[in-house]
Amino acid sequence: MNQIQGLCRGFKRASVAMLLLATSTAYAVDKDCWADFFEDAQYAGKHLFVEGATQLADLNNVNGDNWDRRIHSLKVGPKAKLTVYQNPRFELTVTEMAKRPDLMQSLGITEQDIKEDSELIFIANAKIHDLGDFDFHKKIRSLKLECL
Repeated sequence: MNQIQGLCRGFKRASVAMLLLATSTAYAVDKDCWADFFEDAQYAGKHLFVEGATQLADLNNVNGDNWDRRIHSLKVGPKAKLTVYQNPRFELTVTEMAKRPDLMQSLGITEQDIKEDSELIFIANAKIHDLGDFDFHKKIRSLKLECL
């Protein structure tokens, strides 16, 4: 074997090793991107575990089960960000009002008020023992899980 063949073999081995390392690292990152939802407060009752980047426009049929307006507590993984919505399809509750800025202004309602009433965002490692603390228990109808 000459030097060029040796270099090519060494390069192939290094490429395969780098590919394997990159693949296992990507899997490890996804493994920390999750959310666990519970039917009752204090992480009790039936639960739904979601792993990896996910968008659920409605919760009527998730893994064969209806989770619409059923979530009472939740946990978020160390490399995840969770946004939950009070309406299906990630809609805000007062979307029609948002289309009429003059009406919103006359009522003293801002776009931020609408968002705060319609969605909640939880950062990595959040543990919410009771969504009632946010006046959001059993109101979740859609959600987005992002991997960080």
